Amino acid sequence: MKDFIFITGTSGIGKSTLAKGLLEHYRTTCVEQWMVPKFYTRDGIEEMTGELEERTCWENQLAMLFCFNKLGYKNVIASDIDDLRTGDIPIVFKGYNFITLKLICHDIEQLINQMKNHPNGGLIDYNLQRNLNEKNLKRPLLINEIEIDVTGLSENDVLQKAIDRIATTESLLEYDYKKPPKEMFYSWVFSNGLR
Repeated sequence: MKDFIFITGTSGIGKSTLAKGLLEHYRTTCVEQWMVPKFYTRDGIEEMTGELEERTCWENQLAMLFCFNKLGYKNVIASDIDDLRTGDIPIVFKGYNFITLKLICHDIEQLINQMKNHPNGGLIDYNLQRNLNEKNLKRPLLINEIEIDVTGLSENDVLQKAIDRIATTESLLEYDYKKPPKEMFYSWVFSNGLR
């Protein structure tokens, strides 16, 4: 069993679908960014910035994850994290038994079709989708991170592949880690030159 299972990848690649499948399989809990309570400003006056919004969501998500861990939950699933925060996972969760599932896809048309058919609308800037996907494919793996290529796979195939990798991948608890430069990640807050 893992303490935490993180799921990362570009918009439309199937992070939420995989999180839902893993939640059913492990019968534990899942924390996604959209679960953070509604908030407007810190004082009712100050303008909300994208950076503050992202930080508030991240800190809330961390608090929920650590709360579940403290209460003894295992295989706690976390998804819908700004990619820039992926680089923080090995820092924040050092000493915990965690794995990061980085979903990748080599078929941009598959991703575009998944976004077109997304029940909630999803991202409609397909040029941005291409840029996000290229950046995701180029980024080297981080500590305790493994890739799952979803190209041409069904939801059940992706789920089974994830379950198999979680069961067979031993997580490092102690390691040296230097966070890669932010240019290696994409971010909905900073855009990192993607548009």
